[in-house]
Amino acid sequence: MPFLELFDETLDINSTENYELSVQAGINGFSFCILDTLRNKFVLIRHFEPDENKYFNIEKLNEIISNDDFLPKKYKRIHIITPSPKFTLVPAPLYDPTKKDEFFTFNHLKDDNSVILSNKIPESDAFVIFSLANPVNDLLTSSFPGVQCFHHIKPLLRHITYSGKHLSGKYIHVHVEREFFNMTVFDQSVLKFCNSFNYRNISDILYYVLNVFKRLDIKQEETIYFSGQTEKYNDLTSNFSMYVRNIKFAEPAGNYTFSYVFNEVELHRFLNLFSVINCE
Repeated sequence: MPFLELFDETLDINSTENYELSVQAGINGFSFCILDTLRNKFVLIRHFEPDENKYFNIEKLNEIISNDDFLPKKYKRIHIITPSPKFTLVPAPLYDPTKKDEFFTFNHLKDDNSVILSNKIPESDAFVIFSLANPVNDLLTSSFPGVQCFHHIKPLLRHITYSGKHLSGKYIHVHVEREFFNMTVFDQSVLKFCNSFNYRNISDILYYVLNVFKRLDIKQEETIYFSGQTEKYNDLTSNFSMYVRNIKFAEPAGNYTFSYVFNEVELHRFLNLFSVINCE
């Protein structure tokens, strides 16, 4: 099981009431980071990943949470992110919480073993409606009582809105998870496109993205910002560089800094984990 751990020497397990905890949990991985709110500095990150072509079952997720020394502690604030390709955005004026299941089934089939949840997206004046497997939902609510689960699109749109507000043209963002990716397009700070695509290989990602370019009449000179499971010199970005001239990696942005130990990791990999600190 691949594992990553980075922590600052000032990290104090007895001071967690001055810390904020951010958790991202799902069958494709489990990550968490800690923000020291006295210094507004991230001081720890831990990342657990299943072996290739495997997934975490609920027993493994429970084991990770139960055996960790930091997760059971009390925190100033806790954020939980649950990545999923199954979501839909509904404009706030049209949203009715009693009909969220119905809204969800306009675009996706509802699994009997899942619960339908929703989050407000203030930046887009919308609600994101998404499904979460009941065993994962039960584990997270019992492990972190009273903490609302956020769909990963909430911190992602928060970051994109914050980063793109000073741009006069288009802002194009591709966020890659293990088996799906999100593509989001803002134009003049207005959300024009936001969708999720399942993929099996890099060619699939390239095909879907270039198809959106064609549909929205986006020029090759535009910049694409990447985040998630992509690195600066891997096959994904080298393939894109043949078709798109400007490729950048989204850097977390907010009223915080990072301990020097975070220099050992590419921060865009955990963009949502850091960005959820900015969410309401």
